[in-house]
Amino acid sequence: MQKDLGNYRKSYEKSVLSEGNISDNPMQLFQTWFYEVEKSDTVNEPNAMTLATIGLDGYPKSRVVLLKKYTHEGFIFYTNYESEKGKAITDNSNVCLSFFWPGMERQVIIKGKAEKIAENLSDGYFESRPEGSKLGAIVSDQSSVIDSREDLERQLRHVTKEFEGKEIKRPVYWGGYIVKPISIEFWQGRPNRLHDRIRYTLMEDYNWKMERLAP
Repeated sequence: MQKDLGNYRKSYEKSVLSEGNISDNPMQLFQTWFYEVEKSDTVNEPNAMTLATIGLDGYPKSRVVLLKKYTHEGFIFYTNYESEKGKAITDNSNVCLSFFWPGMERQVIIKGKAEKIAENLSDGYFESRPEGSKLGAIVSDQSSVIDSREDLERQLRHVTKEFEGKEIKRPVYWGGYIVKPISIEFWQGRPNRLHDRIRYTLMEDYNWKMERLAP
């Protein structure tokens, strides 16, 4: 079975990325782009990002997770610490995040180190989640092999009854990571495949070095 996709072509013409009209700080530029994507209403989940880790088997693996907060320090998401991605981060904290916003013809690629956030911050976010999401975090032994969907739903019914009328506290194995960037690349599609690529690299003095890359 095969299919030739060579005729899939599109000319990117929606915007430009110029050193003369962007911030010296990549987090400020990320905020600007994120707001523009939100306002454009071209993406259902603008906070969806691809997280790439190096697994315990030595292979890279990417999956989509949701950005829940960003600050001047970095990008925060939540997961099961004992999941495949959690174990990979424990073994090797070097990760990559990427955002793809096709409606704006933009990508952002972030290399950095992931570390757990403070427990009280994870507690606060967990408390804000809907009840079903809290129970789901308790039921799911994330990334492990399970017998069936029916078994998973049976466990959910059990814990739903167990916690009826009770406070649902955050499991110790569930919480947040912050990815502190060492480089952030902004990609803006341009005609003739001559795309704009601006990379910021964190220097030893904690200032950012800005460079233009060939497309």
